[in-house]
Amino acid sequence: MPVAMVLPAPLAAAGKPAQFALPDLVGHCTFPLTYHPAGDATAAASVAWLASSSPEIAGSPRALRALHGLRAGELTAMCYPTCAPERLRVVSDFMYFLFRLDDISDGMVRAGTQALADAVMNALWFPDRFLPTEREFWVRCTRDAKPGPQARFKEHLELFFEAVHQQARDRDAGSIPDLESYINVRRDTSGCRPVFDLIEYAADIDLPECVVAHPTIRALSDGANDLVTCAQDIFSYNKEQARGDTHNMIVILMKLRGCDLQTAVDSVGDLCRQTIDAFVANQRALPSFGPKIDRDVALYVRGLQDWIVGSLHWSFESERYFGKSGAKVKKLGIVKLLPRRDSRPAILYFTLSS
Repeated sequence: MPVAMVLPAPLAAAGKPAQFALPDLVGHCTFPLTYHPAGDATAAASVAWLASSSPEIAGSPRALRALHGLRAGELTAMCYPTCAPERLRVVSDFMYFLFRLDDISDGMVRAGTQALADAVMNALWFPDRFLPTEREFWVRCTRDAKPGPQARFKEHLELFFEAVHQQARDRDAGSIPDLESYINVRRDTSGCRPVFDLIEYAADIDLPECVVAHPTIRALSDGANDLVTCAQDIFSYNKEQARGDTHNMIVILMKLRGCDLQTAVDSVGDLCRQTIDAFVANQRALPSFGPKIDRDVALYVRGLQDWIVGSLHWSFESERYFGKSGAKVKKLGIVKLLPRRDSRPAILYFTLSS
């Protein structure tokens, strides 16, 4: 069941606002939030692992504070709450690594993103020949991951880098894409596709390709992806506008329709609510593939559901979007705009260890 976005009507330009109101997405999402019993210990172990393998983090108190404040391990515990502890650790390590990739690529031009992609993908396709310490989580994953999720994970991480490359191309050219082009790229720059493949790894399942490609399963996966990415565009807008980043649906709507900030935020919020509603409808419309596959499908769809609710709550617990004010912002629903900086800030994770 596709979700059609209703664009806001054009409005006259107004003075720059000082704040905007968040849509209540947490209140609209009624999925239960669950937390893995080993979540805190796993998060601490992943932070220690990444810090020990990254001299530029270990040597910077500011970077270490940011790494702890990210709380990617806690996000993992919310999104994979029932998997075996050893698999939770593998997924948690990748989650931290994925955020690291995102931060690195945000500060790169097109040539840099290609070099980054080559370094990472070589480690995944040829782990015996290319094994930087940071990517050793992949060796642990391949010991017991089933063939289908492994193949899909590598394919989708390739798509992530292709999309990041396109984002860097737009950044180099100073261009803002149209809405359809942005959505197509954003589904891959989000990193959701490979982490959704890890739902299968966490549950120790391997969905047949005919099931993965089924229109309803695709709609559920795309719906969860769209919810995570659209919500992140709302939550990350403040910091992105402060540094002049235009890879955000809110920016595109303001440019495309000439609307003000609050109208654009409300429109993306409406899309998020529509996406949650469509996800529920698609859950109810799931076909049967037979008892064994139906069980695996149920585990996968529950994993997508956990991602929807987990990512919404985590966005206020992490310091990535709202600093230490996440609880206050969640309660009051108001974001005060940061002043625009004249230049891009130093990227938290600046280099990729080799």
